[in-house]
Amino acid sequence: MKFISSFVGFVLFVLFFGFALKNTQEVDLRFFLNYELRGPLVLMLLGFFVAGASLGVLALTPTVFRHRREANKQQSTIQTLQTVAQQGTVQPQPDSVNTQQ
Repeated sequence: MKFISSFVGFVLFVLFFGFALKNTQEVDLRFFLNYELRGPLVLMLLGFFVAGASLGVLALTPTVFRHRREANKQQSTIQTLQTVAQQGTVQPQPDSVNTQQ
């Protein structure tokens, strides 16, 4: 399995390296206020890919922290229930029922 993943990684590296070699022409990136950035196309694409991936990770951060917090709460509940079950002295109490009318 390790050989297959190494082979796939090598093939992807060769493909991306070939892509980079084919796209070395200079491009102009124009921003507002007449600001201009000039560089190779492959570096511009790489920069925007990294920026997009970083923004995606930042967008998922609150969700990840919320899931971790909920998992910790559930884990503490499970531990509490396991300690109660091991003790065996605490019996579950029935719900209160009002029989007076």
